[in-house]
Amino acid sequence: QVQLVESGGGLVQAGGSLRLSCAANGRTFSNYPMGWFRQAPGKGREFLAAISGGGGVTTYADSVNGRFTASRDNAKNTVYLQMNSLKPEDTAVYYCASPSQRTWVGGNLGAYTYWGQGTQVTVSS
Repeated sequence: QVQLVESGGGLVQAGGSLRLSCAANGRTFSNYPMGWFRQAPGKGREFLAAISGGGGVTTYADSVNGRFTASRDNAKNTVYLQMNSLKPEDTAVYYCASPSQRTWVGGNLGAYTYWGQGTQVTVSS
């Protein structure tokens, strides 16, 4: 069974930074792409970033491109989301996710099968 566990959320002032981590187990981590999403109160789940199994390919939503960076350490079975220049509108629960297939799925939310429990990020103004 694939398990994903996020950590690193918290309260930060606008303009600050946070790094989220997502630890995975249950299969060969490096074979699968990973994605980051968020959900703000009253809104749908929003794609943020995806990274290929080897880490060489990434894609980002326009809303975070240039501010957020996805990376992974396959030796540690962990994917990261470095978030800089945070804004109050970035306040949300942040999730990591992974598809059941090895193929690249990018920002296709419906293609992601496994989800973490989420970690809260709150950005104060």
